[in-house]
Amino acid sequence: MPWIQLKINATQQTAESIGDQLMELGAQAVTFLDAHDTPVFEPKPGETLLWGDTDVQGLFAAETDMGPVITAMEQAGAIIDHNYKLDQLEDKDWEREWMKNFHPMHFGKRLWICPSWLPIPDPNAINVLLDPGLAFGTGTHPTTALCLEWLESLDLTDKTVVDFGCGSGILAIAALKLGAKRVVGIDIDPQALTASKDNAERNHVAEQLELYLPKDQPEDFQADVVVANILAGPLKELQSIICGYLKTDGVLALSGILNEQAEAVSAAYCTDIELDPVQSKEDWCRISGRHLNC
Repeated sequence: MPWIQLKINATQQTAESIGDQLMELGAQAVTFLDAHDTPVFEPKPGETLLWGDTDVQGLFAAETDMGPVITAMEQAGAIIDHNYKLDQLEDKDWEREWMKNFHPMHFGKRLWICPSWLPIPDPNAINVLLDPGLAFGTGTHPTTALCLEWLESLDLTDKTVVDFGCGSGILAIAALKLGAKRVVGIDIDPQALTASKDNAERNHVAEQLELYLPKDQPEDFQADVVVANILAGPLKELQSIICGYLKTDGVLALSGILNEQAEAVSAAYCTDIELDPVQSKEDWCRISGRHLNC
């Protein structure tokens, strides 16, 4: 069915209350978008992560009379100085609309990430067939690309791996296709675990991939390789947990970190990890290193 979209420019302080007001006025869905196109990843439990300049989008049924909605938002002080836009949206499968812009991508010397609905460009390469569904991770974002390039550079033969914040399963499955014998994927979002499971089955590695919510993860499990592509804040807060997954002399990669956040995240890990030089791609970076024999 077609929709009417009301987009209101807001701030970090006002966005959530504006979203609540739109829902009370009949919005079928509310989305928060960065007005400056800054990506944001999944929050920790109980958190709502918003941007400094946030567009709040409310989606209304096409037959909705938007006059009373606009008036109510003006009276609430949410709409001022023409800080809103109304759009008529055509009938589309919005969850899958992004698919037309997702193409095969090459990482390192031998790894390809291939949309599951398109032909494989190089049958002789290591190919990961991916349909992320509603989970994060396609390889198009610099943080995922940095992690894929790092994994491709390792000898993962017979190694055990932890993918902390596994999302679509792209890093976990890439590790298995690159030779790892066992991967444990952990995520706070059940949709991510579903997407990871589906993609693992698509790539015939489901038997080697174990998926857990944090509360269900195995105790005292340690791996040769740990990769965590989440956010700088949680990376710092969860340092002891993330390092706890790593065997002595094991290797670690962290991403989801803006370049200006690299120093603070590095400082949280330098006691336990012998750090490599920070690697950057666009505005984002990867921090990696080897677990010290403490």
